[in-house]
Amino acid sequence: MTSSVKLTLGPLLYLWPTARWRDFYFQIADEAPVDVVVLGETVCSKRLHFMEPEFGAVVERLEAAGKEVRLSTLALVTLDREANYQRSLAGDDTRLVEANDLSALQVLKGRSHAIGPFVNVYNGAAAKVLARNGAKEICLPPELPAASIAEIARSCPDVGFELFAFGRIPLAISARCAHARSKGRTKDNCQFVCQEDADGLPVNTISGQPFLALNGVQTVSYSCQALLDAPDETLSLGIRSLRLSPQNCDMTAVARVYRDLLDSSLGSDQAASRLRKIHPDLPLSNGFHHGRAGAEWIARLRNAEGLAR
Repeated sequence: MTSSVKLTLGPLLYLWPTARWRDFYFQIADEAPVDVVVLGETVCSKRLHFMEPEFGAVVERLEAAGKEVRLSTLALVTLDREANYQRSLAGDDTRLVEANDLSALQVLKGRSHAIGPFVNVYNGAAAKVLARNGAKEICLPPELPAASIAEIARSCPDVGFELFAFGRIPLAISARCAHARSKGRTKDNCQFVCQEDADGLPVNTISGQPFLALNGVQTVSYSCQALLDAPDETLSLGIRSLRLSPQNCDMTAVARVYRDLLDSSLGSDQAASRLRKIHPDLPLSNGFHHGRAGAEWIARLRNAEGLAR
């Protein structure tokens, strides 16, 4: 049975070399069973020139393969050139623009757009305000528990809600670059040291336990969120799409796991096992979804009657 839940590939949050960036999206176009691909620089405007030479070719390849392409705004705007970049994206009336910062809402007002997970949508009232502004799709923040997700979706039935289902969780973003500082550089003279860490730079506690990762000006979780509800459970929450955030692994294989899960040809436990083989370097987590600490992994146990415990 084919599920009505779509798969969205979120924007690449890390800095990869131009050729690798291009080849990654070419493979997604040709092989990955995703419906929507969000393109663009979200974390640091200094990275824009890495994707610009191949941006047009990537868009053309994805759309030729039948993928819907959306354009992502920056998650933090501090400079005039960044504000101008936001306005230039809003001028593209051929593709849906995803707002990841409140500064984009004014320039997108009155036209259809999407809301990314960097905008805090913590209740139904916020979702309604965004919908009145023109938001047709909202990717909810990854730290929300399932009960809150269901309540928000019920309050705003005309919006397509999306769940951050796979990837290191975006936690914070700053005007300063801790990644550059950790390697003895400043933000202005970073020399793009974040490119050395394709999945982010792990941050350890004093006792040596990894718990966060640096990605330029962004902080992400150390663990990799993996929400693996059965399709009927996902639909019961009011979710129409699952978002996969690109990581340094075979994302085509990740997309296939989620497509098989949504098509009910793969169980949740099997999906988790396959994901651990695809990306063995990071532990899986789903704590936020269950109202627990985000880094926790809550196993799905079933009793003899088949009821979830």
